[in-house]
Amino acid sequence: MRLLLALLALVRYRSSAGAESHWCYEAQAKASDCLGPDQWGGDCKKTRQSPINIVTTKAQVDKTLGCFSFSGYDKKQKWAVQNNGHSVMVLLGNEATVAGGGLAARYRATQLHLHWSRELDAGSEHSLDGERFAMEMHIVHKKENPKEAQDSKDEIAVLAFLVEAGPRNDGFQPLVEVLSAIPRPTMSTTMKQSISLLDLLPEKEKLRHYFRYLGSLTTPSCDEKVVWTVFEEPIQLHQDQILAFSEKLYYDNQQKLNMTDNVRPLQRRGQRPVFRSRAPGRLLPLPLPALLAPTLSCLVAGFLR
Repeated sequence: MRLLLALLALVRYRSSAGAESHWCYEAQAKASDCLGPDQWGGDCKKTRQSPINIVTTKAQVDKTLGCFSFSGYDKKQKWAVQNNGHSVMVLLGNEATVAGGGLAARYRATQLHLHWSRELDAGSEHSLDGERFAMEMHIVHKKENPKEAQDSKDEIAVLAFLVEAGPRNDGFQPLVEVLSAIPRPTMSTTMKQSISLLDLLPEKEKLRHYFRYLGSLTTPSCDEKVVWTVFEEPIQLHQDQILAFSEKLYYDNQQKLNMTDNVRPLQRRGQRPVFRSRAPGRLLPLPLPALLAPTLSCLVAGFLR
């Protein structure tokens, strides 16, 4: 009898573990047997979770949040792209790094992925003053020095870019064009045209305006080891480019459920401070040289490497 009870317990444990790993977004949970965001395990129920709503007027100005130093971001490559069942992921190799910007170390880019919706005001994970955007792009970096990453609240640095509808974005088009080649989970392909990370980002001088806070991964197991940088300037894509992600990609192998609304609900900020890299404005006008100096110093420090 004891042996039978032990075997039944083992079966229940394995079933529970299998279900735990079968996480999904709310859109999937409504259509299939998987665990939606309110059932995610791991660290997902803890108190330092992401994404959050950023109240811009309450963000504290931190003068140490200066210019970023990007290395390898200008290198053009034909990136590998895959449908991982939850998003589209671009594998970045190990040549691009970022430092500065108040980060405690140099971080190496590993991958980027996006979140989106068919609705142009519902596809971003973070929101600014309650406003959500059409999409959000995350460039994921890990600390170069493994010793610095052990038990660290900032083991991972994510650069988050909000996306809004606007003119056609030629820099993004090589990614948009390969979506039709990877409609189902686990499928992968390679971009037909070489692009750099800089091709995907806003203008260089806009990258010095951002928000910073400590949080978590936005997918299970929601590890609380992420230093987040949410840039204030949105990326602009044409509406057709945005909608292509919902139209070309699927959550399932049968291609019955379009991949859309792959967004984790907002989490409580709690007592965590949110910082911003600059004051929201000045009451008195400054001379032109004083206004230009920070921008020029950022450009020199970040890109002339």
